[in-house]
Amino acid sequence: MFTILLIIYLLTAFTLVSLVLIQQGKGVDMASFGSTPSNTIWGTSGSGSFLTRMTAVFAIVFFSLSLVLGNMSTSKIESTWVDHQNELIASSEYLKSKLSDTNNDEIPK
Repeated sequence: MFTILLIIYLLTAFTLVSLVLIQQGKGVDMASFGSTPSNTIWGTSGSGSFLTRMTAVFAIVFFSLSLVLGNMSTSKIESTWVDHQNELIASSEYLKSKLSDTNNDEIPK
């Protein structure tokens, strides 16, 4: 599940960057500052274009996946290559044996 979400996350990031780079800036049509209407410089008041809406959708998906993947990676079980529980038992038994050896009445040399 983590791998599938990570692949979707990477594809979303690539698509989001591509959508941002494809879009034109608001000042592209500005010929000269004094003669241009304010609509051209500051944008129209209508709803955004298809690219703007898709960018917003992909941004929401990107940030949502960021939160989910971050949560999944912090609650992940530690590596299965090392068995920490058996190491703790072995080390506690070793310490018990060392303590039992030194608890006799003899003075160590």
